[in-house]
This record gives sequence, C-alpha cells and structure tokens, in this order.
Amino acid sequence: MQSIRDIKTRIESVKSTKQITNAMKMVAASKLRNAQSRILQARPYADHVNKMLVDLRKRNSTSQNPLLLEKENIDKKAIVIFTSDRGLCGSFNYNIIRRAKEYFAENPSADVICVGKKGYDYFRKHTSQNIIKQYLGIFNEMNFNVSREIANYLLNLFLVENYDTVEVLYNEFKSAIQQNIVIKPLLPIIIENSEEERSLDFIYEPSDDVVIEELGKKYINVEIWRIMLESSAAEQGARMTAMDSATENAAEMIEMLTLNYNRARQAAITKEIIEIASGAEALK
Repeated sequence: MQSIRDIKTRIESVKSTKQITNAMKMVAASKLRNAQSRILQARPYADHVNKMLVDLRKRNSTSQNPLLLEKENIDKKAIVIFTSDRGLCGSFNYNIIRRAKEYFAENPSADVICVGKKGYDYFRKHTSQNIIKQYLGIFNEMNFNVSREIANYLLNLFLVENYDTVEVLYNEFKSAIQQNIVIKPLLPIIIENSEEERSLDFIYEPSDDVVIEELGKKYINVEIWRIMLESSAAEQGARMTAMDSATENAAEMIEMLTLNYNRARQAAITKEIIEIASGAEALK
C-alpha cells in the first residue's frame, strides 16, 4: 500500500497535468475557431473557380489541356500525405498512416510527398517508399505562400516530370469530434458533371484554352490551401477532443487518489489510536 506522502505527491502531479491538458484544450479550441473562419473565407473563391472550370469544360469539351487530360495507362504516381507536425491529437495521425499503408500495399511504386513532421518521421523509418519531398513545420503559422509553393511543385511534377497522376490524402474536417479520411486525385483535374444550366454565356479572352490553363493552376493553388486548412482544423478538433478527455480522466484520477488518501490517513489515525489505547491499558 502506498504511503500517505506518496499519494499526496501523486495527487499534486495529476493536478499539474490536468492544468496543462486543460490549457492545451483551450488553445486548440481557439485555433479551431480561426481555422474554421479561414475555411469559410476560402470556400466561395474555390467554388467560383470550380464553377468557371466546369463552364469552360462544357463549352470546350475537346480541350487537350494536360491539366484536364486523364491518362489511360497510369504508371508513374505520386501521393501527397498531410499529417500534423505535433502529437497529442488522438488518432489523427494514426488514421492517416493506416490508410497510407493500405494505399502503399496497392501502389508500392508510388512516390511520396510528406506535409507534416509526424508522417515524414514514420514513413522515413518504417516504410521503403520513396519520399521525394517534405514540408515540415508549416502548420504553426498557416501561410498561403507555402501552399502556393507546394502547388507549384506538384504542377511541375505533373507537367514537366511526366507523372501520370498526383493524389492527396488528408483528414477532412467535419466537426470537433469527427474527421473523415479523404483520398482523391488532384492532378489531372477531374471536372464533376453538373446539371446546372448557365444563365449567361460569357465571352472569354484571349481564348478558352488559355483561361483553362490559368484557372487550372489557380484551382490547384486554392485546393492545396483548402486542404491545408481542412487538415489544420481537423488536427485542432482532434487535439481539443483528446485534451478534453485527458482532463476528464485526470479529474477522475484525482477523485480516486483523494479517496485513497483519506482512507490511508484514516487507517493511520485509527492505528495510532489503537496503539495509544493499548499502551494505556498495559500501564494499568
């Protein structure tokens, strides 16, 4: 049985841990609100770019722009995997890594671009995949210039280095307690068919093909930015949930340890009373 001093020391230790986890939960909640606000701000622009691409694709269905051209034989693949730079966010990184391992089993020759330190550290040590690029420490200060750099690198892979397809794997934010694993093609750009009819017939200058080229690149830029925001929001939501659970567990542990402390103290007092009573009886 632990001594009273040991139990008291452990109670103080758990109280300190509870303060830390509660502070981390509050910080994560604040960052989550900021990430959600950024997602809402970025969404209208992304939607309008996508609508314009859909409109141009309908007008020019025979366009041979490489950004929109799907290849029949896919031999050279790359996948961009978004994880966090830090831990203490529940199963956020584990779910991504598990899905990535399933992907590698189906595509063993795929090259990997890691965004986030946790994924890079794991894949570098535990897999034989070829990591051709990594971006670390970018989620502390979300910067559109970084997403533009990633987008330009991916465009170069697809257009210059002749990769057949570039895919992305990330956590999509749904709520503070729910994140969805998403894996989808990024390049070539897949235009979803829409039944919505155009109310106006725009005239594009200088030409449809040139506009498709520029819009396609802007679409990739804003899509990478949106994915970064989604991943960041999902990470903060997972961290907030994990720290809330840790805080509750610490409170339960403090309650249990306090009960054990009171029992041990009562047992010690009872033992002392019995010893005093026994000594007094022996003197009679």
